[in-house]
Amino acid sequence: VQLQAFGGGLVQAGGSLSLSCVASRSSFNSFYMGWFRQAPGKEREFVSTIKWSGGNTYYADSVKGRFTMSRDNAKNTVVLRMNSLKPEDTAVYYCAAGQRIILANKAHPRAYDYWGQGTQVTVSS
Repeated sequence: VQLQAFGGGLVQAGGSLSLSCVASRSSFNSFYMGWFRQAPGKEREFVSTIKWSGGNTYYADSVKGRFTMSRDNAKNTVVLRMNSLKPEDTAVYYCAAGQRIILANKAHPRAYDYWGQGTQVTVSS
């Protein structure tokens, strides 16, 4: 499984960006697709996750109400729409996929088996 994330860039605080993650396969029904981010000097942190076959979408408290994750099964793509961006959202954003995701581990990077290459998001103040 290969994941490719793109869409990052430089934006002013209060602005918006959309990130996309394209998967190399279409048989993802048992997978969760997640977004994580990692700022310099910090650990990788959970942003959001969605089950490929449908159901709830989960968000970190820090992005709830500002970020929206969606999926397009026909295009093997998940999208992270980021609104009202803040300087503290600056990080490299990674998409990930995992088959062993349950509610208890959905925010843990180690639960995800496949990772994209990351895309930089920089929010200026």
